[in-house]
Amino acid sequence: MTKTISKGRLWTARAMSGIAILFMLFDSMTKLFKPSFVVDATVDLGFQEHHIYVMGILGLLSTLLYAWPRTANLGAVLLTGYFGGVIATQVRLDAPLFSTILFAVYLAVLVWGGIWLRDEQVRRFFAGRR
Repeated sequence: MTKTISKGRLWTARAMSGIAILFMLFDSMTKLFKPSFVVDATVDLGFQEHHIYVMGILGLLSTLLYAWPRTANLGAVLLTGYFGGVIATQVRLDAPLFSTILFAVYLAVLVWGGIWLRDEQVRRFFAGRR
């Protein structure tokens, strides 16, 4: 059952998803190219330098799955897990709540909000209906 959605809702969904995708592409690319500021920040978070490349690949693959409409839900689930790791790392370091810890929550809201606005099945799932 495909339901037509308004242009406003569709463009809002695209904007929300687009912001999350652009941020994650930038984040993943910086991890893959490893400029010194990324290496320094990641090491300060308690990771070793060789972990940066793995995080970049996982973030990029999850983002690409999310950006592709047929696999967007899987990508959203994987990004949610990725963001959970970000949150856990920031909590472990006693980072500031609103400026650092909740940033990953904001990204997750953009990711799932974009899907929720354009996918009736996701809206029904979150509402607990079949």
